[in-house]
Amino acid sequence: MLKDITLGQYFPGKSPLHTMDPRMKLLLTIFYIVILFFAKSVYAFAWMLLSTFVLILCSGLSFKLLIKGVKPIFFILLFTGVINLFFTKDTQDPLFSFWIFTVYPKGVYTAIFMIVRILCLVLGSSLLLTYTTTPRALTDAIERLLSPLNLLNIPVYDFAMMMSLALRFIPTLLEDTVKIMNAQKARGADFESGSLIKRAKALLPVLIPLLVTAFRRSNDLAVAMECRCYMGGKGRTRMKQLRLHASDLLAALLFLAFGAALFSCNYIPTGIRL
Repeated sequence: MLKDITLGQYFPGKSPLHTMDPRMKLLLTIFYIVILFFAKSVYAFAWMLLSTFVLILCSGLSFKLLIKGVKPIFFILLFTGVINLFFTKDTQDPLFSFWIFTVYPKGVYTAIFMIVRILCLVLGSSLLLTYTTTPRALTDAIERLLSPLNLLNIPVYDFAMMMSLALRFIPTLLEDTVKIMNAQKARGADFESGSLIKRAKALLPVLIPLLVTAFRRSNDLAVAMECRCYMGGKGRTRMKQLRLHASDLLAALLFLAFGAALFSCNYIPTGIRL
């Protein structure tokens, strides 16, 4: 399961999303996330799925890779669906009842809609940011967008660097976790049998060496930065300057059109609404 987590990973390519300005991608990601929560009807959610499919095509990434990245959140989707299915009340007649649970038509619709919303949220934000944007470009984008905060003596560059390093080391820590678990299995550790509590206790021998490895890596990184006379963002120059192009402005217009269309879909009369 850990090998399937693709959070924070960058997949090189030359697709339209890869070549887009990272500042625009960051702003469009925020806009995309906000717009998803305004979907209230079946047509709006169908429009959400269509837009996510278009983003997948524009990214040039394979569906197999994206499905692999969604697998780790399967239990979150399942839990969200079950909670909304059994705990959503309605004035209509229930579909069926058993024990203390009563399932209403609105509960079924809400469960499906919430699962679709989370899928679109995870896929869309990943495609726009981490999958198609290098950590360095993402750092530059965050720093440039938050640069007005420098007037308030807020260390924007340090914040952007911390965000970039956090994303950069997620795949590394996952790889270290897999190596430690394989080493523990070779010594007779069992992580797959027994109750949930027993399996959680079996992970304790993994946490200590993982924390030691994380602190060691952070110390090595700090020493390497000091040896290279790293002094923060003040006075630093960049080899590649960020510039907006016509394609970036076109993407912004398309996203605005997407938002307007989604709002319009909410007003199309249907028998199903959240």
